[in-house]
Amino acid sequence: MRIRGIRSAIAGAGFVVLAAAVLAPAAANAVANVSEGSSPSAITSVWAWGNPIDPATDARGLGQQQFQPDALAAFAAEHHLTSVYLSVPWAPQEGAFATWLPQAVEALHGAGVTTVAALGGDPEWARQPQLAAQWTHDALATADFDAIQFDVEPWASAAGEPDLGVIVPQLSTMFDAAAAVANGTPIGADLPWWLEAKPYGASTAFDSLLPHLDTVAIVAFSDHAAVADGIVALAQPAATAAAARSVPFTVGVETDTPAVAGGPQYTFGDDTAVALEAQTALARQQLSGIAGYRGVTAEHLLAWQALIAQ
Repeated sequence: MRIRGIRSAIAGAGFVVLAAAVLAPAAANAVANVSEGSSPSAITSVWAWGNPIDPATDARGLGQQQFQPDALAAFAAEHHLTSVYLSVPWAPQEGAFATWLPQAVEALHGAGVTTVAALGGDPEWARQPQLAAQWTHDALATADFDAIQFDVEPWASAAGEPDLGVIVPQLSTMFDAAAAVANGTPIGADLPWWLEAKPYGASTAFDSLLPHLDTVAIVAFSDHAAVADGIVALAQPAATAAAARSVPFTVGVETDTPAVAGGPQYTFGDDTAVALEAQTALARQQLSGIAGYRGVTAEHLLAWQALIAQ
């Protein structure tokens, strides 16, 4: 997932500025609690992009041993994760993926993960919803997934301002097409915070997509919780919209390198695991009172593990 926000929207979206003087003591307490190991992590889920398949046997393989079922399960158990978004390629029922995916899902369930979601997406799926429906059908037929999680970003390839008048109906149709073959399996999606700042019809682009979803991961990439460009201020309007529609949500943060994230201010990748825990704990303090809050999602597994290992 590489959702990129429209940076100028931060200044023009009318977000409430959270006073740093008020939040600083809470942040200090969060750091102290994390350092002492006395505060459970606010991170409850992770985007797990990758696979352990040998590329010599399957061109889709990446050979990442961290995705072996036992390794996935051990990490999930150690960090008390409740949800894992596990990347699923096209045609998962073919080749070594047909063996690995069921084993990985079973191992994660055994480690206490209650929701293992099939994660996937391609911008072309927005224009061809039948592709999303086919992938959904194949993923659910391959392994015992509890949910579907779409990461489809048609705005990522836009040269300028994305045409939400086209994109919103396309995504709505795509989500509905997937739901039609999912037989009640929940449909979720990764959506950037700034969609709630974009008018669409009588509401916003974000709000207009919510009726087509069962859950949403609000992408609010920032390396701090407080002030106008922090996690809380970015995510709160979208979280409030999700609560009004009774759509459960998580809040996504980035742990990859600044080069990948688009700058150091958008990621914890150049910070520390303690900073990640402290700032997400502070975000939890501010957002957990909103109905439907289900924690923080880390982007992504390998980057988060690298940050912990530093």
